[in-house]
Amino acid sequence: MRVNHHTLRVPVTIGVLVFSLLTSLLVMILNPLIPAYDLQALPRSVLGAINLPAALLNGALSLLLFAGAMQVDAGHLRAKLMSVTALSILGTVLAVAFLAVAAWCVFPLLGHAVPFTWCIVLGAILAPTDPVSVVGMLKRLGLPGPLQAVFAGESLFNDGVGVVIFGVTIGLATGDSQGVGASEIAMSFCREALGGGLLGAITGWIALRVLKGQRDPHIDLLTSLALATGTFSIANQLGMSGAIAVVVAGLCFGTSYSHSIFDEVSRKELDIAWTLIDEVLNVLLFMLIGFEILEITPHLFTVLATLAVIPLSIAVRALSVLFSTLPVHLRQWERGRVLGILTWGGLRGGISVSLALGLPPGDLRDLLLPVCYGVVVFTIIVQGLTMERVARRLYPSIASRSQ
Repeated sequence: MRVNHHTLRVPVTIGVLVFSLLTSLLVMILNPLIPAYDLQALPRSVLGAINLPAALLNGALSLLLFAGAMQVDAGHLRAKLMSVTALSILGTVLAVAFLAVAAWCVFPLLGHAVPFTWCIVLGAILAPTDPVSVVGMLKRLGLPGPLQAVFAGESLFNDGVGVVIFGVTIGLATGDSQGVGASEIAMSFCREALGGGLLGAITGWIALRVLKGQRDPHIDLLTSLALATGTFSIANQLGMSGAIAVVVAGLCFGTSYSHSIFDEVSRKELDIAWTLIDEVLNVLLFMLIGFEILEITPHLFTVLATLAVIPLSIAVRALSVLFSTLPVHLRQWERGRVLGILTWGGLRGGISVSLALGLPPGDLRDLLLPVCYGVVVFTIIVQGLTMERVARRLYPSIASRSQ
């Protein structure tokens, strides 16, 4: 981080990703030059021991989502709830469908046809957005509060929705869900999404009731940690979406009712603690993402497919945002500017990499994993680093206020 501060001067998470990528590429270049030693053996063994998909999806994800949800203004989110719901559910479903069709049409042109069910899996992997690395910057730029709430709220909820869709589609692709009808799939989705949201609201309310009347910041922190991890575990045990449950539980700590429970000192210490947890986990996550390139063996098709899917993913993001927000009539906003900033800010991150790494071993995994990884790295580095410029171009007033 200190090297990034004195050289690149980019957001910490992006800087960590760049340096871990450069280190990994250096190891890959030097490895054939030193045949007596396998320089990739140690980092690969470490990555295998950590197991990024399990560590994120069954561990750190609950803390990351809870920390992010606590930062969302519940009032602004409530006012734009229809927009967030449309983007998180309808927008994610549309993104999966659009990218699946586009990839299914493009891959044969590159010399390798991929079954349509696996193109749907690719869409499910790349549908969830992860704008964590730019949310803080957007706040500093002074973008409208409702837009910040929609931006962050969509990111938090579509992570959970994306994981649910991936679970359904991977079963169809591998044949584990053969004979399952559309109604059963819809019921399963509703149980996971709606059940998870209801569970999160219940556990969040219980936690706030427990904390009411006491003024010990340590108890506040321990209770919030228990809430995040406990809600996630209970939801998974009940067959519900742990990600959605944790997000709703975290949003409970951003309501006006929660502000009446915590005094100013307790709230400040709680926010500081969760900000630190969020920053530490994000740095570790982005470092692991950079080193995961050692698990990838590039081929000509995967390089060409990555170059084709990157612009497709941006176009699909724009279409999914446009069509999902049409039903909620965003007349009070300038639709073009909102569409532009939500499209370019639709970064993919740790969720997408973890889902891709969790694909069953085989030729299709070897084809799709590098494509997913390339899209994630492009969005984080290129879109992440240019997000400030795009925001200032779309909202000139914030540029003048910050000067």
